[in-house]
Amino acid sequence: VQLQASGGGLVQAGDSLRLSCATSGFRFTSYAVGWFRQAPGKEREFVGAINWNGASTTADSVKGRFTISRDNTERMVYLQMNSLQPEDTAVYICAAGPWPLARTIRYKGQGTLVTVSS
Repeated sequence: VQLQASGGGLVQAGDSLRLSCATSGFRFTSYAVGWFRQAPGKEREFVGAINWNGASTTADSVKGRFTISRDNTERMVYLQMNSLQPEDTAVYICAAGPWPLARTIRYKGQGTLVTVSS
C-alpha cells in the first residue's frame, strides 16, 4: 500500500497551493480518502475527507479555504488550499479509511511539508 503526497513547499500568506496524493495497493473506491496535518510540537489534526461518491467534509479551521477532490480512475486525491496562513504550516498527510475518516485511518503516507511565511 502506498499513499505518496506531493506538492508541498514554501509560500507566502495569502497564496494558494495544491497537494496531490498518488495511491496504490488497496481498493481505492472502498474507502474515504483525505488529509491530516501535523504542525511541529502539535498533535495530528484532521483536515478533510471525501468519500467514493463525492460526499466531503472539512474541518472548521479550513472550511471555505480548502477543498478536497478525488479521481477514482487515476486513484488520486487532491487538496486545494487557498488563502494560506502561517498557522497552516504543517506536514500534510494523505490517508484512507472508513468514512468519514476523521477517527479511523486504515492507511497513510509520509506526508509533504507546507510552510507558510507571514
